[in-house]
Amino acid sequence: MRVKGVLGEERITLSELKEVLSQVEEARREDATEMAYELRRSIEHVTHLAKNTPEQARDLVAALLKLEKMKPDIAFRIANIMPRTRDELRAIYAKERFTLTGEELEQILSLVSEYL
Repeated sequence: MRVKGVLGEERITLSELKEVLSQVEEARREDATEMAYELRRSIEHVTHLAKNTPEQARDLVAALLKLEKMKPDIAFRIANIMPRTRDELRAIYAKERFTLTGEELEQILSLVSEYL
């Protein structure tokens, strides 16, 4: 398959990707078209990793973006990984030039626990 150009770009969560891939899977089954190996592996991967519904994931991202030191890419990463401990959360922030206080870490973890 050749890609001639990128029409648009949008961040989505794993839960939203799972929904899109399930629609593709259904369409392929209806047409009796064989799915490519990469598509099957992608569906397996996202099914295994998606931990909540697309609506919950979007709500979590919106809630995270209201926090002070939150960037969109980090909010989506947190919504995809759903960290449960401070160490997991610190690993997400490892490349950032700032560190979070214990209070900020707890605030993020409490938001995540609401959507689990």
